[in-house]
Amino acid sequence: MSQRTLAGVLAVPLVLALWLAALLVPLPYVTYSPGLTVDVLAADDGEPRIEVEGAKTHTDDGTLLLTTVYVTRPERRVNFFGVMEAWFDRDRAVYPYEAVYAPDETRESAEAEAAYEMASSQDTAAAVALRSLGYDVPEVVTVADVAQDMPAAGRLQQGDVIVSVDGTQVDDPTTVGELVDAATPGEPVTFVVERDDVEKKVAVVPATVDGKNRVGVTMGQDFDLPVDVTLNVNPAIGGPSAGLVFALGITDTLTDGSLTGGGTVAGTGTIAGDGAVGPIGGIAQKIAASREQGAGIFLVPAANCAEALGAPAGDMRLVRVESFDDALASVRSWGENHDATLPTCERN
Repeated sequence: MSQRTLAGVLAVPLVLALWLAALLVPLPYVTYSPGLTVDVLAADDGEPRIEVEGAKTHTDDGTLLLTTVYVTRPERRVNFFGVMEAWFDRDRAVYPYEAVYAPDETRESAEAEAAYEMASSQDTAAAVALRSLGYDVPEVVTVADVAQDMPAAGRLQQGDVIVSVDGTQVDDPTTVGELVDAATPGEPVTFVVERDDVEKKVAVVPATVDGKNRVGVTMGQDFDLPVDVTLNVNPAIGGPSAGLVFALGITDTLTDGSLTGGGTVAGTGTIAGDGAVGPIGGIAQKIAASREQGAGIFLVPAANCAEALGAPAGDMRLVRVESFDDALASVRSWGENHDATLPTCERN
């Protein structure tokens, strides 16, 4: 056997081992791919995606797309070939695992957080939309999270509306912490909460942490909606990034005429109670999905504009928005005239 033949024979197992490693060894990366788009103005199996009780609704023959991203799940690492495939695809992206997930994050914890963020974004979107239409929408204080190793565990629940603490009405999340800290150490603190539309009293004895009373809850702000708004969206879709589109869809549903002018509008962005639109992840993948659906404009949170400009948008216009009012004005103008001048994402 010649030296060259021997070298070739010895190299075969090494090559096979390398290929096997590339196939089986997980790499610490996460891939982003274009996800589903969902028309919030349409019906799903005959059921409207936006249902409102207590106010007159209207239809729009246009399309308003909620956009999503497929993200590698926690605890599931991609192999070498998966990373390379995403790296060379102009509509996909690769990020370090630690830039997306915490070290101890699991699929279950990620899904629970995404579901809570989605529910919260829906409530905020409804509040913003109703306020823009002239409704009075009071704010309420809610339990956003309960630490499992603290006194409130098993007593207070995520989603509880805090009515009062030790007899004092509360209307701001910081007030709850102040009232708990002011309580007598070792004595129970009485919370009056609204849970499933029923008021109940819950007594919790605070723990002492760094010299202060703590019960182990994170407080949030929610809204007491004057009309019932239900958003029927696949529960597998989570996170807060659909808030802006939800707010626009609810406004359109409660307004006579077509906000979109019969066209296709797509977008993304978180929504705050004051109408501010915040940045999201996966903007390039959402633009790609919307481009394939033939959207005429894509609403881009101002903070995402620089990243959005690097995504192939085709003929779709990238419209810059900082607030719900910005987005509403732009969609309305475009619906009336597709050639209207709109605030756009531009290179500096």
